[in-house]
Amino acid sequence: MRKVLTVLLLALAAGCAAPTDPEVTFYADGEAINVEPTQYCDLESENCEVDVEAAGVLRVRPGKPVQISVPGELAESAWSVKFTYRNARGEQQEPLRSKLFTANEPRYAYTLVLPNPDDQLESVEVQQYGARIETSTTGAFDFVARGTWVLSVDDRH
Repeated sequence: MRKVLTVLLLALAAGCAAPTDPEVTFYADGEAINVEPTQYCDLESENCEVDVEAAGVLRVRPGKPVQISVPGELAESAWSVKFTYRNARGEQQEPLRSKLFTANEPRYAYTLVLPNPDDQLESVEVQQYGARIETSTTGAFDFVARGTWVLSVDDRH
């Protein structure tokens, strides 16, 4: 009886534990940082938790790549990487996005390489998409982000 009670109490305690949000790891110049989502919603991209303090900061020199590792629950869903950067003259460039990764071919890592060797990365967002799709003003369909992991770049040299 005591063994059954112990197992039951352990099961109840495990069931009450709050689920943790998945973390994304960013790596550049020999440093790594684990980042929690700044926004994380249910599958329908509703009922969201927001934590703007969750954004990470990492120093990245001009032209250097950033390696991104995602956990299984992201890798086995639809996700992409959006980033902003400046050219060598310091001029802001249009934000770019990686291709869309899907559950059909799970992708656990991505290396972000800027278009030119002297470009300076400014920010990176890993975006996981939910089940909700919306129509844009152009008539195209847009996936709605379920989760967003943000890296701000410290570009001091």
